[in-house]
Amino acid sequence: MSPSGSEPESLAEGTLISHLLELRTRLLHTAIAVAIAFVPLALMSNRLFTLIAQPLIDKLPEGTSIIATSVVAPFMTPLKLSLIAAIFVAMPYILYQAWAFVAPGVYRHEQRFGLPLFFSSVLLFYVGVAFAYFVVFPLMFSFLTATAPTGVRMMTDMANYLDFTLLLFFAFGIAFEMPVATVLLVATGLVQ
Repeated sequence: MSPSGSEPESLAEGTLISHLLELRTRLLHTAIAVAIAFVPLALMSNRLFTLIAQPLIDKLPEGTSIIATSVVAPFMTPLKLSLIAAIFVAMPYILYQAWAFVAPGVYRHEQRFGLPLFFSSVLLFYVGVAFAYFVVFPLMFSFLTATAPTGVRMMTDMANYLDFTLLLFFAFGIAFEMPVATVLLVATGLVQ
């Protein structure tokens, strides 16, 4: 029986080939969206890296800087950041494509529940990343640059810095997903 009590609800069915073709189409749309976001970000990749590095640059002691320990790092690191930023910018569309692929196999009452969950999870992830950048980074870099032992000059490698900040962005984005995870756990009946 459906939740409204009338007739049983049926799910959309298809052949394996039709599902694979739709999956291919969704993945292609996702790749195109990332490519469209990547092109302008790649053109300003150095400025984008400077923006991400600014919290550390502001806290570095006088006479020190971020360095590159690899010949290709000054080119590849900002480009890598541009690709990850393109995925980050296109994430709502990527998640929409994922939802559009699985939605035909989900009951109507679950779809109504899924849409607000989708929007809130995307918003909370972005809020977590912003919290890391604007609140955590300045405090953390102030502490870390002040704790360097005497005789040690802090000169951070740009590739290591990018990996570290991306890890923190991801960690805080996921941490801010806790309300969504809690709602899902309650909805599935695993917790009260």
